Amino acid sequence: MRLAVIGTGYVGLVAGACFAESGNDVVCVDKDQKKIETLNAGQMPIYEPGLEELVRRNRAEGRLTFTTSLDQAVQEAQVVFIAVGTPQGEDGSADLQHVLSVARDIARAMNGYKVIVDKSTVPVGTSEKVAAVIRPETTHPFSVVSNPEFLKQGAAIDDFMKPDRVVIGTSDQQSTDIMLELYSPFTRTGAPIMVMDPASAELAKYAANAMLATRISFMNEVANVCELVGADVDHVRKAIGSDRRIGTSFLFPGVGYGGSCFPKDVQAMMHFASEKNYDFKILNAVEEVNATQKRRLFEKMQQHFGDMRGKTVAIWGLAFKPKTDDMREAPSIPLVRSLTGAGAKVQAYDPEAAKVARTLFDGNVDYHPTNYDALKGADCLAIVTEWNEFRRPDFDRMKALMNSPVVFDGRNLFTPEQMKQQGFTYYSIGRH
Repeated sequence: MRLAVIGTGYVGLVAGACFAESGNDVVCVDKDQKKIETLNAGQMPIYEPGLEELVRRNRAEGRLTFTTSLDQAVQEAQVVFIAVGTPQGEDGSADLQHVLSVARDIARAMNGYKVIVDKSTVPVGTSEKVAAVIRPETTHPFSVVSNPEFLKQGAAIDDFMKPDRVVIGTSDQQSTDIMLELYSPFTRTGAPIMVMDPASAELAKYAANAMLATRISFMNEVANVCELVGADVDHVRKAIGSDRRIGTSFLFPGVGYGGSCFPKDVQAMMHFASEKNYDFKILNAVEEVNATQKRRLFEKMQQHFGDMRGKTVAIWGLAFKPKTDDMREAPSIPLVRSLTGAGAKVQAYDPEAAKVARTLFDGNVDYHPTNYDALKGADCLAIVTEWNEFRRPDFDRMKALMNSPVVFDGRNLFTPEQMKQQGFTYYSIGRH
């Protein structure tokens, strides 16, 4: 099948590469000439495990190409995916200007029947808005389909190639048949392809992310109560996670969620609910808890040190999660800003996100080539992102490098007993 993917951001690039891997001819389109040149040179604009290899292999075999020519890509494609950004507005709503602008450009380029697929995360009613934009611009027939992505950064290739489910929102049989054929290679092991109305498909993505964000905030609240009553959140987590009705996923306490999806999607769902005069009380609480949780490590540092002026704080991990360089809404951002605002010096290490971080902190952070380098002369260590390489450190080396052996573990990588034996003053989340 011949496909066009408009937008070479995270979703568009992963989708384009994975569709090409299954034998389709895919053209990825972006108006950013420099970005296209970078991709054609075999370089990735984002970090995602396995993506670079996938892109290079399919480019070499001629199934994946990159261009700035939307018109040609649309005319040669049977299915056109819209995968451009839906940035958050000041009121929390999803800004659809890029989606609707691309829809208009697609309509003007059409030369026959096209299936136009909303792959971007969009609020309920977007498929109708896209169709309304297209109709006045073309006499050719078309279908608009909602096909939300459910990709975890750091595991996106596996999520796309082996999905838990594929959601397709459509109202006609022709586009349904085409989408079923397109996704059949990814669902041979039995994952369901769920065909539903577009509004339900659009809402499904927001509801999924809102539920996961709720689980995270709930466990962070439980962790805070554990600290007050002397309980251990790890024991509590395992006890409730063994209940099959609850399960074990997204029950790990920490310093709050971040990234491009959870914060934005929670606020967007609250916004379009409020437009229908519905107050989504649970999500209001989820967002409030998350904002509070991001301050926990700094508060623990203040309780330990008192005045932070002149203190040197090492930070391990800046990205919002491991296996990505994405720092959107990362818990490290409010922590670093609180520390530098309080007069502390910050020495940071992250395997992938340092380049992005340099654009955020205006030179107020010293970046180091290894996690141990960041510890030199530090009065304490804050662990913010749970990269695997942080899980088995050389504790003796750490103590030798630091001014004082104090660790604030925002991801509970170690046990209190272990750290006591190693001679550290240790603070974690929901444990004593």
